[in-house]
Amino acid sequence: MDVGVKSVIFDALGADIDAICAVARDGAEVTIGADAIAGIEAAYACLVRHAGEGKAIYGVSTGLGAAVDTRLDLTNDSGQHRIPRPRAVGVGRFAETDEVRAMMAARLARFCLGYSGVSPEMAQALVGMLNRAVYPKVPMTGSIGEADLPPLAHVALVLVGEGTAILADGREVSGADALAAAGLVQPPFGIKDGLSLISSNAASVGLGCLLLQDTRRVFAAHIGAVALSYEGFRACLDPLDPLASRLRPGPGQGDVAAAIRSLLEGGDLTKPGAARRLQDPLSLRCVPSVSGAALHALRGAWAATELELRSGDDNPSVLAAEDVVLPTGNFDPTHMVLAFDTLTLALARLAAMTAERIMKLLSPGFSDLPRFLAPDSAGANGFGALQKTVAALTAEIGHLAMPMPFAVTPVADRVEDYASLAMSVVDKTGRLMEKLRYLTAIELIVAARAIDLRGAMELGEGTKALFAAVRSIVPPLEVDRSPSNDIYALADGIAAGTLIGPLSTLR
Repeated sequence: MDVGVKSVIFDALGADIDAICAVARDGAEVTIGADAIAGIEAAYACLVRHAGEGKAIYGVSTGLGAAVDTRLDLTNDSGQHRIPRPRAVGVGRFAETDEVRAMMAARLARFCLGYSGVSPEMAQALVGMLNRAVYPKVPMTGSIGEADLPPLAHVALVLVGEGTAILADGREVSGADALAAAGLVQPPFGIKDGLSLISSNAASVGLGCLLLQDTRRVFAAHIGAVALSYEGFRACLDPLDPLASRLRPGPGQGDVAAAIRSLLEGGDLTKPGAARRLQDPLSLRCVPSVSGAALHALRGAWAATELELRSGDDNPSVLAAEDVVLPTGNFDPTHMVLAFDTLTLALARLAAMTAERIMKLLSPGFSDLPRFLAPDSAGANGFGALQKTVAALTAEIGHLAMPMPFAVTPVADRVEDYASLAMSVVDKTGRLMEKLRYLTAIELIVAARAIDLRGAMELGEGTKALFAAVRSIVPPLEVDRSPSNDIYALADGIAAGTLIGPLSTLR
């Protein structure tokens, strides 16, 4: 995979998260590498040969799901174009443009591995939709995570010439009209194309890529907010000492401590005797341990998602080199789901720590600053009422961190008697992460206010730059005002990744 500023090449080695995000959010043009094209052609030829020999091949010469015992006649029509119709059963909110692009990009990237048995024409048809801005209208509820059949079926309907698509100018038109408006020809369906388009967890994986990019940005902002809170609280830096991590090398602990130290470097707080207390509350003292564990969980979810992007999940899969058409259960992404469940639990712990740091900065008994960091005027409330928002966000994050059910209602005449619920897990993780972004924005605002009130002091080089970035968006609190717009503005900066630069130890 080669990522440029304006283009992405999907090759036979698979894609990575950054490539999917470049296609989905940056509008990068997609091409299929020559090695990937050769692999797709070889697998399709292998599949056609096996089918021509009269072998029973799931979804090609047999029915799907509970109808697997039904043999199909392939002499006249493969019937693959009919597969998406009854499976386009989605409901709920519709996917955003970047989400649709991520789903299609993830499916295309796995086509390029050469194991799907998709026809070369169908793979190129996905390329055309991405490059010509044809976006199927995809409802987001319906997948149970054993291949994302419903959302991907809504994508496939457009290639059938049916369904609904949204053009670059916002018009909603039929699939046939969308392809025509983009100058694309409706592709013929090869002997497994209908199944190949929908029998994949590409929707969950594509959405997971976007979520992980967002989470990485929130995590960087979280570390920045912690550093500002250290400055505003005048906290003791001893727990950040590399010796502490050497004594107990917890996952990610040393990397988080190093990132915070790098932001504080060059400031007064790094000088002997600068801290106000010998022992700070645990929400400050234990940041390397807790945030390090969260970083470890983020890395785990990242690795699990990239493993999916670089693996074949088709049922059946085609291994042209071995001349094998192999039924698999690789459409089940339980390992990725467990990684995201772990990530939600870790992020919820970050939220609990963040809330406590905010409360400590607002408490004169802990911060030695005015109550609620209020302006110096009679009756001023400062950030007193903002504690309610902090409490609400923290409670909602804790709720969203709870795992999805381990069992669901069996479907397909009870053949599909297990489900990973991957899309549901990714969705709730995204909602949790959005709330954590708001909570992080609040910590940045409160910590910056504490720094204002603390008086003359030299900030670290990194915290100075972050403080300036916050103040370029949020002016000092000189009189009481609603902080809502400030929170939204900072949260937008966090989402865009523009508030704080990359911290090398957090990758």
